[in-house]
Amino acid sequence: MKKQKYLFLGITFLLSFGFALFVAMSVFPNNPFSKRKTENTIESKLKDGDIILQTSQSAQCEAVRIATNSKFSHCGIIYNVNGNWFVFEAVQPVKLTPFEDWIKHGKDNKYVVKRLIDDKVLTPEVLQKMKDYSQQFDGKEYDAYFEWTDTKIYCSELVWKIYKNAAGIELSKLRYLKDFNLSDARVQKILKERYGNEIPLDEKVVAPVDLANSKVLKTIIDNY
Repeated sequence: MKKQKYLFLGITFLLSFGFALFVAMSVFPNNPFSKRKTENTIESKLKDGDIILQTSQSAQCEAVRIATNSKFSHCGIIYNVNGNWFVFEAVQPVKLTPFEDWIKHGKDNKYVVKRLIDDKVLTPEVLQKMKDYSQQFDGKEYDAYFEWTDTKIYCSELVWKIYKNAAGIELSKLRYLKDFNLSDARVQKILKERYGNEIPLDEKVVAPVDLANSKVLKTIIDNY
């Protein structure tokens, strides 16, 4: 009788725990038990070569947002490396950052993922070419002066050049520094710190907003 009693109690406990866990996952989707499931759902939407944008919070990034009239101030390319998702980004230095860590660096963990409308052109061969081309920038210094050279590089320049030079795809037209809103005091402060009185107004520039508004890209994820 004792064995049957303990067996009954054990089965009752397991059933109660299972039911409670099911309710918790259904009613409270952000609880620890369901976190991995949510992350997997997000990551299942990603593809090699996707472009991701976010709102960074440094003074320079604030100036970028103002000058470009956009909420976006940082971006990168999503790569799958050995089954794990990373964002290849131009920070200090240029590097691969785990996808989940990259998300945490943005304001309120918000981000947008973009993809080529005709993504069939990103064949395995083209994607590998993009990754191979990317290696030349790995470890390079971030370009705080936004120069159109490969010596140093900034975030949207990195994305644009990888697509253009490795995949033959022009994500957007290049603009010049003088095309942006440079009149705001916060923007002028950054420009003064960077260039003094010699602001290179005719320097070629591509901004995160140019990629966000690209006519050859479509939105895959937007949690703003």
